Amino acid sequence: MLAAAITVAVAGASLMTTPSWARPADPADGRLVAYQGYRVTVPASWQVVDLAAQPGACVRFDRPTVYLGHPGDQASCSTNLAGRTAALIIEPLDAVATSRLTAQTAITAPGTAVADSAVSHDDAIQVAVRGAGVLVTAAHNPDTEDAVRRILASASLGRDARPSADVVLTAKAQPAAAPLAAAPLAAAGPQPGTYTGKGFDTCAAPSQSTMNTWRNSSPYRAIGIYISGGSRSCSQPNLTANWVTNQTSNGWRLIPIELGRQAPCGTRQPKMSADATTARSQGVTAANSAVSAAQALGIPAGSAIYNDIEQYPSNASCKHAVLSFLSGWTQQLHARGYLSGMYSSGSSGITDVCGAYNDPAYTRLDHLWIAWWNGVANTDGGPYCDAAYYANHQRLHQYAGDVRETWGGVQINIDRNYLDVSTSVTEPPPTSWSAVVDNTTPGGFTASANWGTSAFSAQRHGTDYRFADPVAASDPAWFRVNIPATASYEVSIWYPASTGYNEATPFIVATTGGNQTVTVNQRVNGGQWVSLGVFSMAAGDGDKVGVSRWTTGTGYVIADAVRFTRV
Repeated sequence: MLAAAITVAVAGASLMTTPSWARPADPADGRLVAYQGYRVTVPASWQVVDLAAQPGACVRFDRPTVYLGHPGDQASCSTNLAGRTAALIIEPLDAVATSRLTAQTAITAPGTAVADSAVSHDDAIQVAVRGAGVLVTAAHNPDTEDAVRRILASASLGRDARPSADVVLTAKAQPAAAPLAAAPLAAAGPQPGTYTGKGFDTCAAPSQSTMNTWRNSSPYRAIGIYISGGSRSCSQPNLTANWVTNQTSNGWRLIPIELGRQAPCGTRQPKMSADATTARSQGVTAANSAVSAAQALGIPAGSAIYNDIEQYPSNASCKHAVLSFLSGWTQQLHARGYLSGMYSSGSSGITDVCGAYNDPAYTRLDHLWIAWWNGVANTDGGPYCDAAYYANHQRLHQYAGDVRETWGGVQINIDRNYLDVSTSVTEPPPTSWSAVVDNTTPGGFTASANWGTSAFSAQRHGTDYRFADPVAASDPAWFRVNIPATASYEVSIWYPASTGYNEATPFIVATTGGNQTVTVNQRVNGGQWVSLGVFSMAAGDGDKVGVSRWTTGTGYVIADAVRFTRV
């Protein structure tokens, strides 16, 4: 973090015709926006908002806009903004802006307005332009990142540009991005901790003065904050590690929120994959991103982080994708030392999660945040979630939404919540299931007389294994198992390895969507379980994994053992 004051040119915003000496190579339908000598061309359809003239404007990312100047208190932001498209914030690079610089901020070389190596972090690109003394933050989603980068590449310096006078920034600046000091861990313990009572959430973290006023006059003691995710609609100019320190020191409980990928059957972007295996992986990625954001803000391990999945028209495949995403989310948060939570509407996400409470195919959340606007401040889940589920201080209830409240003369647009939570309580996992089928398992293995038996390799599983020459014909050996329920299963194989064995052995997995083939090099990684992946498999007894002789590889094809694990 940089705290030194910076001398900047007098702030002023204007729209002007591009002079020939500074004309960027951009579409003819663009418009040039200039601020303190920093010039950038945006599409003509974009709005331009001068925050000096409109200090109360909500800096929102759900519509393409250029904001000039420092974002204000953000108290006017609605809580029901939907997602993000693209936007630019161009503000003076003074002490206010430098408090928001991160390790991912790119710093331009002297005399230039473009940082070629600028990276995107949490769906935003931040560039400190030394030659004009401005900080540019470009918000985007996965679909608009390329367009935003083209806009940033159009930037130039005008004759009225005045370089930043910040000695610290100059010393750290390089032609490419320069890492800055990481924020210290600062929160007063895991969040939200143990708390029963009222809380609120709002699109943007309020200013310190607003938080102080509401602390002294409102009934709320917990606040939801959007710390990460590519679907967040509001700028977060106040949300820093210092802000976190101040609020928790003043007795506020924080509810950290990730607002990112949404249900594949919903309307909001960006969406998680409809493929359950991919969705699970995306949940892992979301967890890592959320933990990075939490750590940068000083929200420590042991805290709960809540994934916001907005209302969606649920169906069987969509439910499977959402629950798989949340399983990956939960497992990775646990691996990183955090607890998992989820916010959703009672009629979609909450119903799906509670309906799978005892399903071992999915990993249980630790906390559940129920959106049910019935106006009652309690943690009742109504018809959407059985009272016995998530009952041990694990519930939050959003009981009213997008309302304006005024306390101490300060008004904010909020959603009202009631919490009964503890970060010292976690959910036990559902009962798991696993089965190993060896080539000697009675009734578990079938193969033609073309498959021989060997105990040659010490890497074998059990007493022996089966082998066969490759052939351009269908003659697979099959492993049979009784699958307890239609769900996701990890399939792993065991085989001895040798240079004389086949380098392209086809393993056939019978999934709910048909047979899938995974090719394995049996010359390496022998004597251990090797995962073929996670597959949706149907309940019932039958041939589930085959080893085919039909391969272009050379050397013996080996069939030894298969392990099935419900995930």
